[in-house]
Amino acid sequence: MKQLLLGAFFLCLLLQQAYSTENNFHPKIKKCAACHEEIAQTYAKSVHGRGLILSGLPVSAVCVDCHLSHAVPEQKNIPRICGKCHVGVINMWEKSAHGQLWKKGDSRGPVCTTCHEAHKLQEPWLKGFRINLPKTCGGCHEEKAKLYKDTFHGQATSLGYIAAATCSDCHTPHSNFPKNDPRSSVNKKNLAATCGKCHTKTTNANFISYNPHAEPENRAKDQNFYYIWLFMTGLLFGTFGLFGLHTLLWLQRSIVGAIRGEFSKPADDGQYVIRFSLAERLTHMTIIISFIMLAATGLPLKYSFTPWAGFLSQILGGVETARYFHKFFALVTFGYAGYHLLSLAKALVINKEYSLLWGWRSLVPNFDDLKDFLANLKWFFYLGKRPKFDRFTYWEKFDYMAIFWGIPVIGLSGLIIWAKYFFSAFLPGWVLNVAFLIHSDEALLAVGFIFTIHFFHSHLRPENFPLDPVIFTGRLPLSRFQEERPLEYERLKAKGELKIVDKPSKEMILFAYIFGGAAVLVGTLLVLGIILSVIVK
Repeated sequence: MKQLLLGAFFLCLLLQQAYSTENNFHPKIKKCAACHEEIAQTYAKSVHGRGLILSGLPVSAVCVDCHLSHAVPEQKNIPRICGKCHVGVINMWEKSAHGQLWKKGDSRGPVCTTCHEAHKLQEPWLKGFRINLPKTCGGCHEEKAKLYKDTFHGQATSLGYIAAATCSDCHTPHSNFPKNDPRSSVNKKNLAATCGKCHTKTTNANFISYNPHAEPENRAKDQNFYYIWLFMTGLLFGTFGLFGLHTLLWLQRSIVGAIRGEFSKPADDGQYVIRFSLAERLTHMTIIISFIMLAATGLPLKYSFTPWAGFLSQILGGVETARYFHKFFALVTFGYAGYHLLSLAKALVINKEYSLLWGWRSLVPNFDDLKDFLANLKWFFYLGKRPKFDRFTYWEKFDYMAIFWGIPVIGLSGLIIWAKYFFSAFLPGWVLNVAFLIHSDEALLAVGFIFTIHFFHSHLRPENFPLDPVIFTGRLPLSRFQEERPLEYERLKAKGELKIVDKPSKEMILFAYIFGGAAVLVGTLLVLGIILSVIVK
């Protein structure tokens, strides 16, 4: 214990000497510090300064080693100055693409201080240096840096994950050559070794053909990739455009209806009907939890350039921990999707309940839904009465079919990214690029749709605001059932199948508002984050 305290004492003394703002600078820099105190303080925290002050290394560069009295070194002389100590590095660098530009006197050629700040020099393996590399390299390679930021490597780096590959990991900082040069680390012949430094499980030809700087918007470079990007972009704008307009029309009609007194809250006389079974409610709550967690762990990567994404990532334990959460809830998603498909198969094959496909209980859209949609549009424009709905409305069927379509698409693309080594054994590398694009855009489509349009339809309409608890309690007031689902009510009453049940307990209602309210709040915050990201970008 005494030794530890003594060591800590001496370390404090050394640190005090290194970071002092008074005249306690090392004798070798004290004269310069008399006039250039701020620069001297910065130097004391650099690699050179710590080497001199904390370690006492006599070879550590000091002011006069670089500046030669008051002369400020010109860019063309910097490699020679640094080369006095870093001989091997400079000899290697002179042969590189950057070094050759410098030799030709081309001002575009970066020199040592372009990448390594003279007075703030850091070890290149430190977090601060690594996560800043895309910005540093982007000073010259702006377009490549932009493309890099849209990849997992770039997104993870932006969130502070230092294990993710940055520019220097692939392109070799001091011996970088054009891609077609056999000496280049990104030449086809050398890619296996370069990628293999991190991806030790496989570096087969398919895997290394993945494009880390893919340009989906560039038709000339990859026509197939371009058309997939065009389809996904059209799907995003088409869905949000159509249902966004639908939502706005409904909102204005609901506000006007509320002002006119068209909506009266049905009297709660204690008579309720069962709307959803326990299995359906539990499945829906599982969907809510898994969906929110997938969104919370996935969106920070997509919007890694924003402060809120970094904050959320840190709350979740960083990129690596968030990835484990993401994978776990992906498995949960596969689980409830499988359960639902098995339930459907049982109902259709064993119980012969074919009405699930085309009857009034079906969630498959039919011609009546089109008629209801057109009638509802007339109501939006004050041209007719609100249509009478059956068990499921056209927007509820769209919600269902969107999930039915979305889970296989987002699930398969996510699975390809997750098991990239397995799939690259028989699929070309461009499939990884396509999977990443589809997974990202489909996730944005799902999150945006559920947290805006679905939330509005289910909870945020003036008629239901602030929350519709029926999906959590499973029970709907009889009076509301008569008003909202008149066709189903009349059918059940005519068949004598209308069952009246008791009102849900206070505990159940409280749970519905707490659980449902939390879900709506989190979803709304994530949507606001997406909107802010679009504005910032």
